[in-house]
Amino acid sequence: MHRTEVYILGQKYSIKGEKSPEYIQQLAAYVDEKLRKVYEQNPNIPPLRAAILACFYISDELQEIKKEFEITKEQLKKLEEKTNELLLLLE
Repeated sequence: MHRTEVYILGQKYSIKGEKSPEYIQQLAAYVDEKLRKVYEQNPNIPPLRAAILACFYISDELQEIKKEFEITKEQLKKLEEKTNELLLLLE
């Protein structure tokens, strides 16, 4: 298990987990970026509200990516079916 120190909005956090320290640093940088964007748009927002808004934005991104993934998966399935049909024609 790794212990990684990260900084989010200038505050130090110690994160323990199985993931590599580099990966944890990447996650922390991403969260920090999202929180900073929230604060840029709403400089006087309370920290908890900023965190909730950042979570909302990250959740939105995740849902969009999931949607794109499902579309891509369906396209790949159709492509595989067509490829199999073409292979049958060649036999």
